[in-house]
Amino acid sequence: MASPSKHRMKRQSWYIRLMHKRLPITKWLPEYNSQKALADIIAGITVGLTVIPQALAYATLAGLPPQYGLYSSFVGCFMYIVFGSCKDITLGPTALLALMTYEQIQGRNFDYAVLLCFLTGIVQLIMGLLHLGVLIDFISVPVTVGFTSATSVIIAVSQLKGLLGLQFKSRGFIDTVKKVIVNIPNAKLADSLLGLTCIVILLLMRKIKDLDLPPHRRGLKRAVWLFSTSRNAIVVLVCSIMAFIWEKNSESPFKLTGTVKEGLPPLSLPPFGTVVDGKNVTLLEMCADLGSSIVLVPIIGVLGNVAIAKAFASGESVDATQELITLSFANILGSFLSAMPITGSFSRSAVNHASGVATQFGSLYTGILVLLALSLLTPYFYFIPKASLAAVIICAVIFMIEYEVVKPMWRSRRADLVPAFATFALCLVVGVELGIVAGVLLNVILLLYPSARPQLEAEIVTNHYGLNYLLITVGNSLYFPGVEYIRQYVTRAASKQSGNVPVVIDCRYVLGADFTAAKGLCALSNSLSARGQPLLLLSPRASVASVFSGAGSSVLVVLNANELDVTLQEITGQIALSVNPDEPKRPYTSLKQDESLEVIVAEENASPLLTTVHRKKISEVDDT
Repeated sequence: MASPSKHRMKRQSWYIRLMHKRLPITKWLPEYNSQKALADIIAGITVGLTVIPQALAYATLAGLPPQYGLYSSFVGCFMYIVFGSCKDITLGPTALLALMTYEQIQGRNFDYAVLLCFLTGIVQLIMGLLHLGVLIDFISVPVTVGFTSATSVIIAVSQLKGLLGLQFKSRGFIDTVKKVIVNIPNAKLADSLLGLTCIVILLLMRKIKDLDLPPHRRGLKRAVWLFSTSRNAIVVLVCSIMAFIWEKNSESPFKLTGTVKEGLPPLSLPPFGTVVDGKNVTLLEMCADLGSSIVLVPIIGVLGNVAIAKAFASGESVDATQELITLSFANILGSFLSAMPITGSFSRSAVNHASGVATQFGSLYTGILVLLALSLLTPYFYFIPKASLAAVIICAVIFMIEYEVVKPMWRSRRADLVPAFATFALCLVVGVELGIVAGVLLNVILLLYPSARPQLEAEIVTNHYGLNYLLITVGNSLYFPGVEYIRQYVTRAASKQSGNVPVVIDCRYVLGADFTAAKGLCALSNSLSARGQPLLLLSPRASVASVFSGAGSSVLVVLNANELDVTLQEITGQIALSVNPDEPKRPYTSLKQDESLEVIVAEENASPLLTTVHRKKISEVDDT
């Protein structure tokens, strides 16, 4: 009997493991030192220089005032220090969630964005507590590729308005393209030149870090990398100085960001009601207006965050539940500070990783830098040209278009291109929310299709005793969608045989079965028995056999080759069943049954199927 002290030690050990799992800071903080602190300071400041211009740009993309991007950029940093499980991830606004937020606030006010942030956190918290991270697994790579590529195209096109200095309102990708084309003659030359120049410079600065410098020039290499990584901040700063000088001497030819609200956001409850066009809108009405985004935005946020965590996990397992809980806390608390929905940013996480971040504490310095920007720099954000912010967004999203995966998909499994291209096209035409839902549904249909049309093989086999039987090999599980198809297939194959040839269904590759399948095969057994053809199941798994026995099926079950031989002898009275002796013997006789089925009779002395002797494969039918 275990002593009380051992029970106490086990309980304490369990508490420690749980605390390390749900509060990761308790695991890495005791090992923190000055070397890690220096690495975190460098990485945190580097990421901060990246997030500030991106936050301003993504707020504009979401249809919000620029300060909302900064409001959304520091809460996640502080929350991730305590609850985050991956040191490389930085939470904040992203282009994808900004686009999804924009679609919800068109024709409404900013309260909808803050409420969406709160509801996103609530849904993610529920998913985390119920361990529903498995739902993310239903969004396959092809669907994700189609979705992210489509949103990247939509975001890039939406920024053409700011890039060219145009003014118009649009809804959806196609409407935006039409209005850009129509308004091209109205493009402002100064904004167009500035925007295109910024894009060229940003792309060149992005490639600078890939220069092959001599190994002994480590200091220069580090300086070049820092210069390249800070390209967004540098370009926006230079453009702002140009606009400031121009504005002081005359009038700036560029469209500027305008006044950015100064100071930190007020701490207040999320808007559980609002006023739109002089009409009071209740919480329920706001939720109805937000619609499916209440579920889709949290799922997309978690999908991106988990994908980033896996990318930087270095082969270690990722706790999706912990990431869900962390995201939920960040979004819920962020909604009290006027934030829009946030998630992990792949580009900033890559910068964080490349900067040599040592722990999650690096996010502290990023958050502090954002707070300093809100407190001290907001008056100067007025002079940021909109064309430069549009260029920052375009250069960030064009590399999210994953065209390079099309070729591997084509070589690997062409059917995966269907949900990928369908999701891409539908996101562009009908919107990102309906597009991803349609893509997931199409992917599920393709996933279920093999269950409805399983791979089947039919062949005539002769055992040691010269007894012939028709062997049907099922290459998939026996579930209700495919029962009727299997019945028709077996019935056609059996009806073409001369004499009372037994039918054996090889279940070695069948991983599961259900009640409908058991009843369907029982009906098939009765139908074949009425014609004098017994039906047997060969080598089913215990779980499959229990389904048949539980359903009261009368189908004979044999567990191995020896039992099959004995059972066939008993059924046939030890009389060898052979092909019609009057027919001339041929090595292989093709019995054409229909366009989709071909059964071939092996020669008289063929090797038995289930022995170590060489087995001749006769035919294969795949209707999938």
